[in-house]
Formats: sequence, structure tokens, C-alpha cells
Amino acid sequence: MKANVSVILPTFNRTRSLAAAMMSVLTQSYEELELIVIDDGSSEDVEGLVRGIHDARVRYVRRQKNGGAAAARNTGLAEATGNFIAFQDSDDIWLPGKLMRQVGLFSTLPDHVGVVSGAKIIYGRDAAFNYGPAKVAYAPSPEGRLRLDEDQLGHLLSENRISLQNALFRRDCLPGTTWFDACARANEDWEFAIRLVQHTTVYEDIEPVVLGFISNDSISSDFRKQAMGILRILRKNKEVLSVRKRQRSWMLIGLAMALYKCGKTRWSINFLIAALKDHPAHIRLAAASVFRKFRNILASQKGHRLPPVASEITG
Repeated sequence: MKANVSVILPTFNRTRSLAAAMMSVLTQSYEELELIVIDDGSSEDVEGLVRGIHDARVRYVRRQKNGGAAAARNTGLAEATGNFIAFQDSDDIWLPGKLMRQVGLFSTLPDHVGVVSGAKIIYGRDAAFNYGPAKVAYAPSPEGRLRLDEDQLGHLLSENRISLQNALFRRDCLPGTTWFDACARANEDWEFAIRLVQHTTVYEDIEPVVLGFISNDSISSDFRKQAMGILRILRKNKEVLSVRKRQRSWMLIGLAMALYKCGKTRWSINFLIAALKDHPAHIRLAAASVFRKFRNILASQKGHRLPPVASEITG
């Protein structure tokens, strides 16, 4: 039976969590799938683990040299045979009805919709991106849901609403098999989303379909790679962003924050100034963020709570 959905799972030295990630795909109520595991040059015995799961729908492909998640996903796309494409991470768990729900949604949507996306429950951080044990987040927040009738490009330039593991893609929603920027080691999904909505429309479903876990080697907690990823997005989308200065300002603020977190204070300030030149109205939000950071530092040093910022009380 030919698979209708090709699931691409890149992995690098994560044998500890890989089996659970694979089984959450293989035990889906929707069974017309193939699971393509891309071993991105691991030193661990990924092949032995994968071949130990006896399911004819599983394929193992090894890359001889580690190229990062984007390059591994492109390798998987070249191997895929399904009408739909889905992505899984080696440290995430799909909820049981993920594929059934998303394939079913496509049958109810207009033909111009090429992507159905859902939400994720994340363990290891909270909604304010504070990392640590016992912290949980629902992402992306349902309040900012993408609408079919809006300027989706403008929306996604301000924030990335598409987590690859949460989504299901029509095979023809983007031309070719090189969907991802192989030079990017972080934020490649955001850069992809920006290009994606210039070709197709996204339907965002707010139901959670994935459990995500922040591990010690998670890209999402590597602020240097995050900063480099945002820089690539800014450089690759100069023309689009030149007429959308409010969105460029948001992106520059995000870059400034990532640089600050990895100790590049002078660069952080320079990009923050550039952001406020693009859209001066953001100065109030930037000032509130700095004040909250200062207040938290004082609280941690003095061992007591400080009163909340006035804007947090008044909304």
C-alpha cells in the first residue's frame, strides 16, 4: 500500500528519546504513512535502534556528515513518496489523533490551503520563555491564531506560528525538495514559514497535537544560534522587510534580545536602536522589557519580590 503521508524524522545522537518519538508516529490512528528516519551522521547506533523496530513502514537513511536539521529534512524530502509531508523531531511525542485530525481537516478546507498547523504542549519552559523543570507552555498562543483571510506574510514576519512537528503539508505546497536553508542551524523553520506563505495559505487549528520537551541540547535554548538564524532571515528577506518596517522592527528586537542573552551587549544595543528607528512606537515595549529584566535581577539578589510593573496591572 502506497503511503499517503511521508513523515520525516531527522536525528543526531538522540537514541535515548528516538524510539518513543518513532512509536508516537507508528501508533497513529491514521496508518497510511511511511516514516523516514534521517540519521544526520550520528556516532550513536541509531541504525541498530531503527532497524530493531520491525515495521515495514520505516525507512532508515544515513547522512555521512552532520549537516543540521534543515539539511537532514531536505534529505528526507528527496526520499518522500507521499501526497502529504509531516515532520517529527527525535525528542517530541505526537498525540494519538494528530494525523487523522489534520488529514480530515484538509478535506474541509479550500484548495488554496496547503498547510494545516496545530499547537504543542511544551515541557521545560513557560510562556515567557523561562527555561527549567516544572515549567509548561502551550504554543503558539491561541490568541494570535493565523486567519485564512488575513495578511499571513505580515503576521509571520512578526512571529513564527508554524512549528514543523505540529503541521501537515501538501506535497506541492512549495516547489522542489529543498524546502529548508541548510546553512541555518536555528530558526530555519521561521525562515521556511516566511517563504511558505508566499506560495500557499496556512490553516491554523488551535488543538494541541504534539508534546514537546526542552532538552539540554535543544536549539531553542541556544541563543547564539537563534541570533544567527534571525540574521539570516533579515538578510534573505531584505526586499520584503524594506516595506514592512514594523515587522522588521520586531525581528530586530528579537535579535537584540538573543544577542544580549549570549553576552553580546554592544551588538544588542545597536540592533535595538535600529529597531526603534524603524518603528519608534516599540520603545515603550522595549523599555518595559528592560525594566522587567532589571526587576527580576534585583529580586534574585535581594531574595524578595518587587511590585509588578504598572503596565502589567493596567494592561
